[in-house]
Formats: sequence, C-alpha cells, structure tokens
Amino acid sequence: MENNKFQAYLSERLEKAKQQFERTIDCKHTEFDDLYPYMTEQPQFFWYKRYVAWQELLTVVSILDDNEMDWKPMFTDKQLSYVEARILDAKVLDDWYEVQEEKEPEQSAQNE
Repeated sequence: MENNKFQAYLSERLEKAKQQFERTIDCKHTEFDDLYPYMTEQPQFFWYKRYVAWQELLTVVSILDDNEMDWKPMFTDKQLSYVEARILDAKVLDDWYEVQEEKEPEQSAQNE
C-alpha cells in the first residue's frame, strides 16, 4: 500500500513540475516569482526561472527513473525527446507545444 502512495505522490510531483515548466514557457506567474519578487523586473530572470523549472522537471523524471516508474505517457513524443536530451534551449521553448496545423479549414476555404 505504501508503494502505491509513493507512486501517486511522484506522479503528482511530475504533473506539477511539468505544469510549472509550461507556465514559465507561457511567461505566467509561478511559485518562483514569489520567492524573488524583486527580480521580476530583470529580463534575465525569465530565463533563469525557466532553467529552474526545467531542472525541477528533470529531477522528478530522474527520481521516477531510479524507481523504475513509467513517466513517459505524460509527454508527447517531441517533449520526450527534449526531456531525454536534458538540454534546455530556445528550440525546446519554441516547440514544446506541438501545434497541429489546421489544414481542413484552409482546404475548405479553397474549395469554396
């Protein structure tokens, strides 16, 4: 029973870490802003905040790996490749969300 609680706890931590990282990509408020409110005026703060959230995400993933728990279903294939590469760069920030191009409305407009 304790093992199930631990797995649930780690899954919850992963979800929170992923949300925190995604909030930094979206330039939204995070817990980190509350820790350093005087830094929010500094442009480099946003990059630093993203690196902290990225490291938290990688740490939780590492703990899940160490405990042989499956964490991959929570991520898209592209996100998995970024997490497994462990490197945060502008491409990760730009392409984290996989946006499907809406071809159907474009095609229907051409058919009219």
